Formats: sequence, C-alpha cells, structure tokens
Amino acid sequence: MLVGVAVLLCSCSKPEEIRAVPVPDVRLAMIEQRDVPVYREWVGTLEGDVNAAISAQVGGYLLSRDYSEGGKVTKGQVLFRIQPATFEVALANAKAQLTEALARKGKTASDVQRYRPLAKTQAISQQEFDDAVQADLAADAKVQAAQASVDSAQLNLGFATIRSPVDGIAGLAQAQLGDLVGPGSGQLTTVVKTDPMRVYFSVDQKLMTALQEKTLAAGQELRGAGGEYQGPTLELILASGSVYAFKGRVRHVNNQVDVKSGTVRVVGELPNPQGLLSPGMFVRTRALMTTQKDALLVPQSALLDVQGRHMLALVDAENKVSIRPVELGEASGPLRVVTGSIRAGERVVAEGIQKARDGGTVHPLPAAEKGEPGPVGGLGGGKP
Repeated sequence: MLVGVAVLLCSCSKPEEIRAVPVPDVRLAMIEQRDVPVYREWVGTLEGDVNAAISAQVGGYLLSRDYSEGGKVTKGQVLFRIQPATFEVALANAKAQLTEALARKGKTASDVQRYRPLAKTQAISQQEFDDAVQADLAADAKVQAAQASVDSAQLNLGFATIRSPVDGIAGLAQAQLGDLVGPGSGQLTTVVKTDPMRVYFSVDQKLMTALQEKTLAAGQELRGAGGEYQGPTLELILASGSVYAFKGRVRHVNNQVDVKSGTVRVVGELPNPQGLLSPGMFVRTRALMTTQKDALLVPQSALLDVQGRHMLALVDAENKVSIRPVELGEASGPLRVVTGSIRAGERVVAEGIQKARDGGTVHPLPAAEKGEPGPVGGLGGGKP
C-alpha cells in the first residue's frame, strides 16, 4: 500500500510537458486574372539577307586592302586591288588590234563602194566585185573580234579592282598584301547585308498544318500575290532575355517536310537598323498564336510537384491551408496559367509551400520589400 502511494506521488510530481507545434512563416500571393498571350517558341539562327563571298576573278598579286575589317561598306566600294599592269598591257594590245582591224575595214568598205558602179557597167568582172564584198565582210568580223578582245581586256582590268556588291558589313580579310590570288585561291572576304536579317527555324509539321488550316478557315491564302507566305508576326528573344524591339514576319516556308525530324524549315525576316543582330547568333523565335481570355495566374514558386501532380496551397481568411490540385497552362514570365478549383483573388503560398500542410495554419509574412526575394507579379511574354 505504501509502495503504491509512493509511485503515485512520484508520477504526479513531474507532469509530462506538451510542446506546441510552431506555425510556419510563409509569403502569400494573390491569384491574378487577366488575358494572357499564347506564344510558341523555336530556337533559331540568324543569317544576313545577302551573304556575298568576295573572290578574285583574275589572277595577280594583291596590291592593297581598301576597307576596314568588320566595318560597314557600301555597294561599289573598293575592297581590294590587284596589280593591274598585266591587264593594262593586255588592254593596250587589244586596242591596237582593234585600230588595225578598223583600218582594214575602212579599206575593204571603200573597195566595195568603188567597185559597185564598175560592176554594174561591167568595167570589172563580177568575180572581182564579189571578192571585194567578201573581203569587207571578213574585215567586219575581225573588227567585231577585236572589239570583243578590248571589252574582255577592259573587264579583266576592272576585275583587278574588287568592289563590294551590296551595302553591308565586311568580314576579315583572308589574304595578305603581296599574296598571289586568283579564281582558284578561295574567297578574300565576305560582305553580309545585315538589314534586314533572316532567322531560320524549324516548325513541327502538326503545328504548321494547324496554322495553315486556321489561315484557310479565315478566308486567306497561304501565300500572297508575290509568293510570300502569310504567317503570324515574329518576335525574337535575345541571349540577354530581352525581347528584340522590332517585329518580323515569315518570309518563306520550305516546300517539303524533313522526313528525319518531321519539321518544316521556315525563314523569317526582321529589320536590323541598329545592327544589334549579327549573323550566326542563336535566338529564341516566338509567334503569337492566340490570347487566352480571363486566365488565372500564380507565381511559378507557388506550384508544388507531387509525383507528377501539381498542387497549390490556398490560404483562407483564418490562415488555414487547403491543398488543391491544378492543371498547368502557359507560362508568362514569372507567372503560370493554372486551372482548377480556384478563383481570382484567393491567396496562395508563394514562398514556403513545403512547410504548408493541408488543414494546418500558417503565419503570413509581410510583403517582400524591394530588392528582397519574393513572388514577382506582372506578365512576361516568353514561354520557357
């Protein structure tokens, strides 16, 4: 009896302490509702509208380079000069031969004019007159041949001065002064016309077919009167993440599908007046497909992936948590379109969602100060 009382007193002297579970701190964001543009994106590469390979058309020693590498050049501007002496001599010789041929032509033409009335009066034989006519025709042919030689020599002399065929940006010189260059020595440089610029990208044939059907359903032709493809407006997203200031258009669509990839090659065109775009750049090319009306958006950070299902932690007025499944839609910058049992204006956990438990309570922190990490509102425009 005494032992039982002692045990009872001992157990009552140290009551078990009950720990209170701390309420987790979280940051909240409001579910926004607005119209969201729906884009499709492709990785593209940029090329100049014209990519001219500059090569020597005649052989000779490179005398000078008359442009700044990487600088702007205009159509007709001198790029290189080849030693012209050989071509000047050839031109002088051709001109001398032309002068000789013209002199011979003058003699034969005079003979024909003089023999004609004599042949009519039979003062000379018909054979003599025919010989004079044939000699005049031969002399005329020699004049034409000599003139062609002069033209050829003048062309070769002109080719000794290599000029830019277009306005554009000249590349690095591939030959040094004093090098022996010619038609088989390879290109000397390149000139790229950079305004406008072309963007090349590949579109899945399923999407391409859907776009074409949409165009036809709207009563439009796939290609305009000039053969240009009727497609959506194009935008570029640069490597910095910014959207290029000028919009473009689809210029050409290839006439066949790549059987290996199931895609169609598309060529877009964009203005480049500031020279910001350069050939060879990789860019993200996007086109506005449609606009989703009254879409519901939440921060990307508010989404929780649970075994392939996406969840949101909604918080009511009493700071109670309700975990709800949602379906993902288009991305819009830091926000994501979602659908499910949610409404505009409801609060969701945007930071600390791993701490939230269905039916539990959370402690909302004040809105993040400027420069402090936190959910970002507003629309971007690119699909990641």
